[in-house]
Amino acid sequence: MRKFNVVSLFAGCGGLDLGFRLAGFKVPWANEYDRSIWETYEYNHPSTFLDRRSILKIPSDEIPSAEGIIGGPPCQSWSLAGAMRGVKDPRGKLFYEYIRVLRDKRPLFFLAENVPGIISSAHIEEFRKIIGKFEDIGYTVRYKLLNAKNFGVPQERHRVIIIGYSKLLGIEFNFPSPTHFDTDSSSAELFPTSARGNSVLTLRDAIGDLPVPRPALDKNKTNGDRLDIANHEYMNGGFSTIFMSRNRKKEWDEPSFTIQAGGRHAPLFPASAKMIKLGEDEWKFDKKSKYPYRRLSVRECARVQTFPDDFIFRYNSVSDGYKMIGNAVPVKLANVIAKTILRDLSTSLRKR
Repeated sequence: MRKFNVVSLFAGCGGLDLGFRLAGFKVPWANEYDRSIWETYEYNHPSTFLDRRSILKIPSDEIPSAEGIIGGPPCQSWSLAGAMRGVKDPRGKLFYEYIRVLRDKRPLFFLAENVPGIISSAHIEEFRKIIGKFEDIGYTVRYKLLNAKNFGVPQERHRVIIIGYSKLLGIEFNFPSPTHFDTDSSSAELFPTSARGNSVLTLRDAIGDLPVPRPALDKNKTNGDRLDIANHEYMNGGFSTIFMSRNRKKEWDEPSFTIQAGGRHAPLFPASAKMIKLGEDEWKFDKKSKYPYRRLSVRECARVQTFPDDFIFRYNSVSDGYKMIGNAVPVKLANVIAKTILRDLSTSLRKR
């Protein structure tokens, strides 16, 4: 099968890139401006050239041509949990840099990923303008809000996936059908038993075989090479009022809460005691319980995001490890989408 190249914008640590590579794509060039991520990206993607400049300072003619452009412009501006400033925030405007590169390079396809807030009532008009600009430069665009748990990721994680195919291909992207369902999901009833696939993966599936992790060192510095399993360490410190505003513990036989881009908000380990609800937006820990409360380790979060254990996160502060993982696209979700794109491209170009 023909090998297709993709370039990766706003690459982060490269969860999306790894999913595409595992599907058979090559990633010769990527861009990431956050210096705390550079070592991790280059360590795990040795065949990719990482351009460390801000996308604002990279002329389009310095980006290699490729069959695809992938990436998730920074999502904080669109997040329902944030200030929701959208394009009023400089980070929100980076979506238009993505469009600028796409317009100048004209690949056969593109993929963009973002948080659900981008299609909220506060931002839907701006989102439609963005979709319109994709269409104006020659793409047939489809987007959908997906939950990663329905595609083999042991986590409740809703994200908007936008796929565009060049109109020259004469095809449109059709999102793959879910492969994993809740055992009691009413949505599964829409499918015959033979098509329901597998049960949603759980925390037990993801991290049940891992031994007890180590706490981070003083000031949450990494244990580094002293760890038997890379990155299997967890953040120390108190739990904020924001953290205690809702339940943060899932049971072993449930998928994880969303892995966020901050260690302070990492979900609790499933063997921790249950939290006690005091009222609306107010929970507490059970001080009488013999089971301690701790956050998921960096490696446990990586497992939930479906990174393989040989994907090593390089950092001095564990907070950077949590940030990289929480901002990433789950590898398995990326891989499912990449396989669909690869099939479509191969079929379309074979007919030409």
